[in-house]
Amino acid sequence: MSTVAPVAIPDSHKELLERPILVSFVTVMPSGQPQATPTWVDYDGTYVYINSAKGRQKDKNVHRNPHVTILAVDPDDNYHWLEVRGVVEEITEVGAVDLIDKLARKYTKHSKYYGGAAPAERAQQETRITYKIRPTHITKSAK
Repeated sequence: MSTVAPVAIPDSHKELLERPILVSFVTVMPSGQPQATPTWVDYDGTYVYINSAKGRQKDKNVHRNPHVTILAVDPDDNYHWLEVRGVVEEITEVGAVDLIDKLARKYTKHSKYYGGAAPAERAQQETRITYKIRPTHITKSAK
């Protein structure tokens, strides 16, 4: 874990990570090409969290290069947006199913992910993981 403090998300833009807004999660391919994935996001007031399944392309990319970017654009106002550049400081399976359930409640009408937002059998086919991202740079709209 880094001893460098996370860069603070401005109060004027925190809601872009707290509302159920689909974000772009950008990782780096082995060739250096950026790879973007639409995904759900969680934010605890300091760190940003992305949940995925082990072995997906973004997972391979993050293991190789932990520098990532998240872009959140307000669907109600395209001129209100937030870019968070950061470093994945932790990758864990611990609590990952709980987080995807929390995100399912935030983003869908379902109370859980497997057997709700996603087919129940997928729980046996994949291993959930969570990326804990320390913000290192913020770019935001003027609003």
